[in-house]
Amino acid sequence: MVSSYMENSSPELQFTYDLSQNTVFKKDAINFINELSINQLNSLENLSILDIYLSKANVIEPHYHQNAAELIYCICGAMVVSIINPFTKELLNFPICPGQVVNVPQGWWHYEVATIDNTHLLAIFDAPVPDTIYGSDLLRLTPPNVLAYTYCLDEAKVKDTLSPIKQTTVLGPPPGCCEQGSLQGKTPNTYPYTQPSQQGYGTQSYVPQQYTSQGYQNQGYTQQYMQQPYVQQTLYSQYPGTRE
Repeated sequence: MVSSYMENSSPELQFTYDLSQNTVFKKDAINFINELSINQLNSLENLSILDIYLSKANVIEPHYHQNAAELIYCICGAMVVSIINPFTKELLNFPICPGQVVNVPQGWWHYEVATIDNTHLLAIFDAPVPDTIYGSDLLRLTPPNVLAYTYCLDEAKVKDTLSPIKQTTVLGPPPGCCEQGSLQGKTPNTYPYTQPSQQGYGTQSYVPQQYTSQGYQNQGYTQQYMQQPYVQQTLYSQYPGTRE
């Protein structure tokens, strides 16, 4: 049953809002997230949206939403949505481009990586305000000695490895990371996936045929992807979180 949060006759009822007025995270001028929830538009009820802009190789860090399922819709560009199925313990990777969606069930661990510049997506939630638990918070707030003891790790190495995580990351890699050389040679060209697309593009290209029109090529969304086949034979070691 849908809950109503405001009387329909109330003079305070809002019907429009400019998402650009509520940027909740900004890494730089081309990587940022706008949010629309019941806090901005009180007539939304059980609906909220994240309006996300990413450049190539930027990642929405691993996280989960404890109060909502999420439908990810690609407006332009291309990305890979990765989900861990908590029941089968499988890592699932789904490449999407304009007009395609991925559904993330409530509470499932997931992350998204832009595979082309000018990627724009909407994350749509079935909750008035999405609650998000970020991996960076779990890592930085759990004492290193607890992680070391629990998983039989070297405490000094755990502490040293996690010490750069000073705050919630949200969009990675952190500013300055690539310039320092820590990711040099690790930016992936392709991404693994576990289920071929039913639209017939899974093992051929990131972009279906309908997106190879002159209009999209002029915007630079597909040109490089039509030159790089999307295959499973990838450099797994170059992309954290994947496995053979």
